[in-house]
Amino acid sequence: MKILVTGADGFIGSHLTEHLLGLGYSVRSFVFYNSFNSEGWLEAADPKLRQRMEVVAGDVRDPNGVRKAVEGCDAVMHLAALIAIPFSYHSPDSYVDTNVKGTLNILNACRELKTKRVLITSTSEVYGTARSVPIDEEHPLQAQSPYAATKIAADQLALSFWRSFGLPVTIVRPFNTYGPRQSARAVIPTVITQALSGFKEIRLGSLSPTRDFVYVKDTVAGFAEILKSEKTLGRVINIATQTEISVGDLAGKILRLTGSRARLRCDDRRLRPVKSEVERLLGSNRNIRTLTRWQPRYSLDRGLKETVSWFKKKGNRARYKPGVYNV
Repeated sequence: MKILVTGADGFIGSHLTEHLLGLGYSVRSFVFYNSFNSEGWLEAADPKLRQRMEVVAGDVRDPNGVRKAVEGCDAVMHLAALIAIPFSYHSPDSYVDTNVKGTLNILNACRELKTKRVLITSTSEVYGTARSVPIDEEHPLQAQSPYAATKIAADQLALSFWRSFGLPVTIVRPFNTYGPRQSARAVIPTVITQALSGFKEIRLGSLSPTRDFVYVKDTVAGFAEILKSEKTLGRVINIATQTEISVGDLAGKILRLTGSRARLRCDDRRLRPVKSEVERLLGSNRNIRTLTRWQPRYSLDRGLKETVSWFKKKGNRARYKPGVYNV
């Protein structure tokens, strides 16, 4: 089976590419075109796996390049997206172009080329602040940011192609994934890089929201298991641990792991608008455990230890700017 992974140069995409290659799949990695010929985090992948990887550059906003990338692939795992919530306040048009139109380009190409499986990556942010917990796939959708609105639109487009044209689509909805290579715009790398850099104060946004954190190796294993199961066709599937922790308590764990005595400080620049903050995310993993063979293998403590260990290597941390607020 040959699989196209869009967004393969990103955090989850690079791990997913490695995981699929390790399982014996043939992988075509679709990366964002740039004049530096950078392949993003794929450049950090296992060299032995990289030799088996086909890399093509392009832009999901371009239907011609997308169709060319999909051609000859049995399955598509679509992860390419703009994901930073604060930047979606600033530039919502770009999120519509990338997340909605980009997904439409994938769907049209897969329909035309009769792709056998199509996995569209969603986000737990589409649920908004939990009305009931654990949040299952029937929970109401609440867009509390332009980013979340574009992901809801992309999800609904994909499901419409399943209902209208029989396109074999599954919506994969990971909760808060973390691990090595994650962008500094996320809370865990933010705390770790500041702590390891010896900062006396760790600057964060709100400390009270709770999240369901999934280690990246569990997330990508979830993608692979969903791909294998025909029971997931036409469905929305959460990837969640079904446990939660507040941002403040999470930061405390990281400070203990890094040996830091820094104080936590709420930075007003990092706060979301009041009505935009998602206060609670705790996901149900009942469907994925019922419909596939997946189950989480990493506790939060184990995942954090592996993540901190990766960031302790100066070569890895050199890509980050702990003193800068990453929008």
